[in-house]
Amino acid sequence: MDLTTFVTLALGFAIVAGLYSSVGHAGASGYLALMALAGVAPDVMRPTALVLNVVVAALGTWRFARVDLISWRALLPLVAASVPMAFLGGSTQLSLPGYRKLVGAVLLLSAVVLAWRAWRNVVVANPSPEPPVHIPLPVAVGIGGGIGLLSGLTGTGGGLFLSPLLLLGGWAGPRRTAGLAVPFILLNSSAGLAGLGWSHASLPGGWPWFVLAVLAGGVLGTRLGTRQLPARALIALLSVVLLVASMKLLATS
Repeated sequence: MDLTTFVTLALGFAIVAGLYSSVGHAGASGYLALMALAGVAPDVMRPTALVLNVVVAALGTWRFARVDLISWRALLPLVAASVPMAFLGGSTQLSLPGYRKLVGAVLLLSAVVLAWRAWRNVVVANPSPEPPVHIPLPVAVGIGGGIGLLSGLTGTGGGLFLSPLLLLGGWAGPRRTAGLAVPFILLNSSAGLAGLGWSHASLPGGWPWFVLAVLAGGVLGTRLGTRQLPARALIALLSVVLLVASMKLLATS
């Protein structure tokens, strides 16, 4: 990886981390999209995205826990199913064309989800109180397991898929949804990385700089929140980036 590509990726990762963390996510789909556009090898993409996800999600979990927005009782059945499935997905070695197709499909779906969020203008930083989270147990186990497996296979945390399901189902408000998504992402990303194993994790040279970049972006994003950012336009723009990256991966698989 040349210096220009490295610096461009670091800056892009910081921006993605800031935007995603402002709405209660960690940025894996954005990191994957940028790496796909930069031509990073697939065996490097998955572990890199997971490592960066763990960093940003850990920061977000701390932030939401401090303001008492994490419903640990509602989180338990979700992660009880998702964590072992994320580990299984992380330990599964996909063929190169298969990985490209799967990640391309995930990025395409992520682009649709982000476009929906931009259209609905879903925000997190809403001071009005929200009702307690209530997710039916069979639903929590089912969606947790499915998203967990997809997370491990692709190198994502699954929050981008969990959030719209919770919002559409009416099981949680925007702030409570973000409070569930962040620790869900942290645990799934950690499990996926554990399943992948450091022996199979090909991280790019200088990857600690990427960690510092997303940490800086995450600190800014978690402080500002979506009400202080032009989130609607930025999320719409990010959805376009994901769409372009997904088309590239699907076309080359």
